[in-house]
Amino acid sequence: MATAGAPRRFCRCACFCSENLYVARYGLHVRFRGEQQLRQDYGPILRSRGCVSPKDFQQLLEELKQEVERRQRLGQDSAARKTLIASSYHPARPELYSPLQDVALAPEFLAAAEYSTSPGANLEGLLQRLETVSEEKRIYRLPVFTAPFCQALLQELEHFEQSDMPKGRPNTMNNYGVLLHELGLDEPLVTPLRERFLQPLMALLYPDCGGGWLDSHRAFVVKYAPGQDRELGCHYDNAELTINVALGKAFMGGALYFGGLFQAPSALTRPLEVVHVVGQGVLHRGGQLHGARPLGTGERWNLVIWLRASAVRNRLCPMCCRTPDLVDDEGFGDGFTREEPTTVDLCALT
Repeated sequence: MATAGAPRRFCRCACFCSENLYVARYGLHVRFRGEQQLRQDYGPILRSRGCVSPKDFQQLLEELKQEVERRQRLGQDSAARKTLIASSYHPARPELYSPLQDVALAPEFLAAAEYSTSPGANLEGLLQRLETVSEEKRIYRLPVFTAPFCQALLQELEHFEQSDMPKGRPNTMNNYGVLLHELGLDEPLVTPLRERFLQPLMALLYPDCGGGWLDSHRAFVVKYAPGQDRELGCHYDNAELTINVALGKAFMGGALYFGGLFQAPSALTRPLEVVHVVGQGVLHRGGQLHGARPLGTGERWNLVIWLRASAVRNRLCPMCCRTPDLVDDEGFGDGFTREEPTTVDLCALT
């Protein structure tokens, strides 16, 4: 929680440019420090997945080097895109850029958030107001947005997609979608959603994961469609907590699947499948292994918000599992700060 005065400066961990580089062709996340390290650490598994010839390996090396360079430029490139979009883009639904109104939110979501801020609110009472998908995995679901709001947001996203504005990738695994901070929807939509509604819910659901101390986020919309991304390999999120809201359109397939908390992907044998329901959000811990099954038909658009608590991640980077090596970044960065929030009781998070 920020104190009054100058805006807080957020950072990323230096591991962002060397850890968890996703190689879609081989379905593998790798650590990359150079050719010799790559051969030593991943040679056998790469060969088993089809990286056999010297040409295959050289192509992989070039892709990894390009990805490192992209990540190194990411903050600056994103800020430049945001500036251009703010000056040149003409929205189809300008009302979305006004502060979030309760009319956009599902009654069930409003009721759950209101309960969470009421005197004497507790986990047992909150669980009566949402669906427990898995008690063991602590996965929950509830309606978040109304149908008209989902339709309006989709219309705006499609309008932006069809424009000639520059577009950044939503994350390192998805190629199609929209970064909401670049589009200008962070301040009016995502920040109030986090501060006013999600934080009270998460404080009760996940107090041990920093749910009550969420101070930044990364929000993006992902799109799955024929000829584009159709599925998503299993992974963890760079977040303490995540909410994934299905916006539409009509689609079949593409269910989420979940494994264990920080479970190795190779050990995933009997995943839990969760079918998307338009307008509803699935809540889970960022470290919960998960992915998306192949889309069958239609188009699926989802709003994903990675919720971050610097009080948690400042002590241990969830991506490299080490004390973070901080690098100043643009905007919320990856949610790290150089100082601890002065009001956090760290004993409550252990």
